[in-house]
Amino acid sequence: MTDLKLKVTMDLSVVLVVGFCFVLLGNGVQSDRDDKKLQSLPQDQPYRTGYHFQPPKNWMNDPNGPMYYKGVYHLFYQYNPYAAVWGTITWAHSISYDLVNWIHLDIALSPDDPFDINGCWSGSTTFLSGGKPVILYTGGVTMNRQVQNLAEPKNLSDPMLREWVKSSHNPIITHVDGMDSENFRDPTTAWQGPDGLWRVLVGNEMNSHGRALLYRSRDFVTWTQSKEPIHSSTRTGMWECPDFYPVSLDGKNGVDTSSLDKFTKHVLKASFDSSDHYVLGNYTTVTDNFSVDTDFLENGSDLRYDYGNFYASKTFFDSAKKRRILWAWIQESDSTTDDIKKDWSGLQSFPRSILLSKTGKQLIQWPVEEIEKQRTVNVSFKNKELKGGSVLQI
Repeated sequence: MTDLKLKVTMDLSVVLVVGFCFVLLGNGVQSDRDDKKLQSLPQDQPYRTGYHFQPPKNWMNDPNGPMYYKGVYHLFYQYNPYAAVWGTITWAHSISYDLVNWIHLDIALSPDDPFDINGCWSGSTTFLSGGKPVILYTGGVTMNRQVQNLAEPKNLSDPMLREWVKSSHNPIITHVDGMDSENFRDPTTAWQGPDGLWRVLVGNEMNSHGRALLYRSRDFVTWTQSKEPIHSSTRTGMWECPDFYPVSLDGKNGVDTSSLDKFTKHVLKASFDSSDHYVLGNYTTVTDNFSVDTDFLENGSDLRYDYGNFYASKTFFDSAKKRRILWAWIQESDSTTDDIKKDWSGLQSFPRSILLSKTGKQLIQWPVEEIEKQRTVNVSFKNKELKGGSVLQI
């Protein structure tokens, strides 16, 4: 769940260069294997993207619970099935075999229970022992309160995981006295420690300061809050959509979220101030201590995934290709009136592989290799004057 009053601060030079590259890339037409009509490029919507993920219509925001399961890539996302504006938030569900072409399935989670009646908000997926995927998500309830809920696949033999069932134990994590229940959301992918206990982080704000609360569970149903957050900051406000995962020191492959490999650093990402910021540090699995190299906004440090319009990001470990992949919501700058007129709003960033740099001081990213297969004939132009308002067909 993200703060929808975003004010985008951009490094204009970076945005222009990156934006031009993706405009050229986006002239392809995104299509489905089973229903190409849904994703074909309408003649009256020239600004729909070609390779960035978008649903056929309506509002979309945060990526939720991306994963790879039985040969299929899954992407869930915040979605309003009724309009091109925020509201009636569900978990929409699409699948792909190549991270480029997508099949849109039925909505996975809808807000129709007391523990999520005001919205099925952001969260993550985790693979339990035996490879069973489950969903953790935030439910919006009455009085603007937020709780954490669990959902499981109805049929594990279905690689598309088309149906999901909410747990009878919901809500499984609730706020405690003294906690801001209106800022208590977005559970991370869980990881398992050497003691067999599962851990998960939930974004929170206390006294206008951001923090990531740590919870532990043995059965993934009954959770106990740690006495202290895994990390907090006095320099930031609310931490939305936290992400916590290991990266290999050799920078060659991605690492599973529950990896106990000692040759790793850990990344803690938090979404605040309309951007996705991260810190690197050392995580001790036995004590759950996370010691950062340089803290958020400390001594001039401002590590971000992207300095453009890039928010509420989520990573997942792709076990098939041993890589960690990053998604993020891109909210366009169109007015609400324009969004309603064109009947859609929002897109996802192109998926990127993410690794630790050789220096160990920052992350490096690159578009997933699947995009290479989409390239055909090389097109180049020279000595062309581009006039404002003109169209140059490629």
